[in-house]
Amino acid sequence: MEKLVTLKLSAGSLETGFSVILQIGEEGGWPTVEMDGALPPAPELQHTYQRWQVAYRRLGLPYRLEAKKGGFVTNVSRIDDCREVAQILSQQFNQWLSADSFRPLQDKLLEKLHPQETVRLVIQTQQTAVQRLPWQTWQICDRYPKAEVALSAPTFERISLQPPNRSRVRVLAILGNSQGIDVQTDQALLNHLPNADVKLLIEPDRQTLNNLLWDPEGWDILFFAGHSTSKSSPQAGSSANTVGQLFINPTESLTIPELKHALKKSLERGLKVAIFNSCDGLGLAQALADLHIAQVLVMREPVPDRVAHEFLKSFLEAFARGEPFYLAVREAREKLHGLEDKFPCATWLPAIFQNPAEAPPTWTSLVKPVADPEPIASPRRSSPFPWHRALTAVLAVAAATIGMRQFGAFQPAEVWAFDQFMQLRPQELSDPRLVVVAVTEEDIQAQDSKQRRGSLSDEALSALLQKLEKMQPRVIGLDIYRDFPVLPEQTRLAEQLRATDRLFVVCKTSDAQSPGLAPPPEVAKPQIAFSDFVVDSDNIVRRHLLALTPKPNSACQASYGLSTLLALRYLAEEGVSITATPEGELQVGQKIFKPIEKDFGGYQQIDANGHQILLNYRSLEFPDLIAEQVTLGDVLTDRVDPEAIRDRIVLIGTTARSFGDYWETSYRGDDTVNGEVAGVFMQAQMTSQLLSAILDNRPLIKTWPNSLELLWILIWVSLGGLIAVGAKVAFPSKPLITKLILATLIAESVLFSASWLLLVRVGYWVPWIPPALAIPLAAGIANAGTRATSHRTD
Repeated sequence: MEKLVTLKLSAGSLETGFSVILQIGEEGGWPTVEMDGALPPAPELQHTYQRWQVAYRRLGLPYRLEAKKGGFVTNVSRIDDCREVAQILSQQFNQWLSADSFRPLQDKLLEKLHPQETVRLVIQTQQTAVQRLPWQTWQICDRYPKAEVALSAPTFERISLQPPNRSRVRVLAILGNSQGIDVQTDQALLNHLPNADVKLLIEPDRQTLNNLLWDPEGWDILFFAGHSTSKSSPQAGSSANTVGQLFINPTESLTIPELKHALKKSLERGLKVAIFNSCDGLGLAQALADLHIAQVLVMREPVPDRVAHEFLKSFLEAFARGEPFYLAVREAREKLHGLEDKFPCATWLPAIFQNPAEAPPTWTSLVKPVADPEPIASPRRSSPFPWHRALTAVLAVAAATIGMRQFGAFQPAEVWAFDQFMQLRPQELSDPRLVVVAVTEEDIQAQDSKQRRGSLSDEALSALLQKLEKMQPRVIGLDIYRDFPVLPEQTRLAEQLRATDRLFVVCKTSDAQSPGLAPPPEVAKPQIAFSDFVVDSDNIVRRHLLALTPKPNSACQASYGLSTLLALRYLAEEGVSITATPEGELQVGQKIFKPIEKDFGGYQQIDANGHQILLNYRSLEFPDLIAEQVTLGDVLTDRVDPEAIRDRIVLIGTTARSFGDYWETSYRGDDTVNGEVAGVFMQAQMTSQLLSAILDNRPLIKTWPNSLELLWILIWVSLGGLIAVGAKVAFPSKPLITKLILATLIAESVLFSASWLLLVRVGYWVPWIPPALAIPLAAGIANAGTRATSHRTD
């Protein structure tokens, strides 16, 4: 099996360097290895190449360049000078490919390739300067005698070709302007091709050439010999600025784009190979690459007559006797080494331009498709029923899985799985926009028990608000119930509650057991929020209640949660717009907070009243580390740096367990008793979720539409069915049960990874438990069905 190696160079330059992607795979298959690397800037490489190019072109050889009056260049440099610069260029080139940033890719090639393997090495770049470099001198090519380098454009596509329907290879050979060169030898070599019909065009005019390219029978190979050249604009380096020009007769020349429509028709009718045995052909190759021709063979630089003839002779002999296209090129190129005493660097000249979407042809594949091998006789009669039974198993398991999920059978397991995924996420830092003032058990005991009502006396609250006001927080949230008026003697607190617009207080909505708790009567209605949380059937808080419609008889008539009002006030001062969509959904900036429905992800038939979203905890390992924490005593005794409060959201709440304001989370750890977290930290988690979604683009947890979730389950159940019939192919040397276990474990690992990454990276909660259970079930049932059918057909 041939190996295909691709090096993809980004749109950089020799002055700035390139990022590189290495891919290794079997010919005709998907890459099995992909790595990132980089090639550093190498401006000296381009300068050395230009020195070599000048020395090479001044050798005064009979190149197949554009014929000019006065003959060829006669300013001949010494051959030794050309060789010396070539050696320097080769050394610099290999040093560039040995850079630390590229070495891991080179090491991976040495690890994955065997010296006796046939290797196609495709360099994918748009930079003409890189395409001209002597890639054949890379040390990797010396290590692998069956490897050859090709060039490719970064963009390519497969062309629908007319299948060959002829018994002989059709070659259209154009012998163009031959002033000063010998094209008769090219003609003689073509005429000796086996099993080929060669149509010769000697110095044709443009119309004749165009008409033959439109030939309805099509051509397999397009050949050109004569003068050609590539001209670049002053902005060298990009293939888009290089133009190849063919001199088809003494008075006419044309470029590939001028034959665009005729060449496209030839491609559709089977053209697979273009050979330009002429000078400086990179411009021609790049133009043909834009037309997506499969294989183009050109000369990088001006080529002497003798070199052109010897290369063509050797290549045609090897290709026609059945050698793969790449190996035929390498053999012919290496044979040029015998001419380098008079024609230095001759082995550098031939270059393949490859369309990566097309496989290189062989001589026999140009005339007819490779026949399928005769099937090996089997002692058993083949039967279609194994596939039929596998399909039946897939449909049955899928229907059962989807039906059970719709009725909520998987909800406890799916919610548990959601908790595990959340705990496996990378831990996040605390939110620097929040600070929590905790009223601890010590703070409660330090207050006058006669004046204290609840966890915070009027005197302590007044002193706290006075201290905080001097520190200039942006907004304050008091997560402590005060369903009673301020004491008559605490006139300062009453005035503070009435005067400030930065303070938001809480009340509790009514339920079946209680009419609720009223807010402080001194605080204006727009600054009153509810503090209610939504708990699941296992008493864990996983949902975030943004808003609700209060009951008419409730003591608490607030429509928004404390976290919602705190976040919206903060965001409003950030200049973020706050509106509602036509459907009535909350829109903050560009983010729309879509409420969950009764069937949402793993939830089935839940109470979705109010505006609920899933709570994306910032940290489940230490939920109380959501924000910086200080105590009431710290603030009152001036042990808090004012900068720790300035322009932040301050949340005030009790952490004393004697007051019972603790809520269960899915975390079970040594530092959190039964996963319980104080209510003030839950409010901080919710406030942080809203701020982070808008200001940090942190994802909200969402789900796919129901139809897409069902399709996801069906795909994975189908994979379980495929495991039953495909495990034998994937692991031919293993026992049947081992095959099924290995294939199932691989599928389960991929499912787990995909489900976790979707949640962590983009915030999508997708079904994991239903397909995870269905994959082995479908595989087992399908395997049992196929085994039973196999026994009956013996």
